[in-house]
Amino acid sequence: MKAQVSWDKDLTFTGTTDSGYKTVMDGSGNAVSPMESVLLAVGACSSIDVVDILKKGRHEIESCECELEAERADDAPRVFTKIHAHYTVVASSVTEKALARAVQLSTEKYCSVMLMLTGNVEITTSYTLVESTHN
Repeated sequence: MKAQVSWDKDLTFTGTTDSGYKTVMDGSGNAVSPMESVLLAVGACSSIDVVDILKKGRHEIESCECELEAERADDAPRVFTKIHAHYTVVASSVTEKALARAVQLSTEKYCSVMLMLTGNVEITTSYTLVESTHN
């Protein structure tokens, strides 16, 4: 995997992946910051796992959202010290046990972004299962 980050102006940079996707990041609040990008990556990576695990279990999922809350160190470098991920899954055929298992497997085995932070960031999770009204 390769990527390139190019300076645009001021503190704005464009990142380009080797697959051709681009993202703009900024250190002045004019776009997603690099730390916000890391937090989003935690949620996206883990949510991909949760959805994939549930679908492989033949569960019908209507939606999956991951709300993230992070705490950072007071002094530089202002690294994350804690991240909490709360998943809300709307589905008609998912049990609490299946969702708990999917979240646990993501956190402990599959989510490469979370696992990279292990040992440096306290990561906690929770979830809410909402019964779908669509069948």
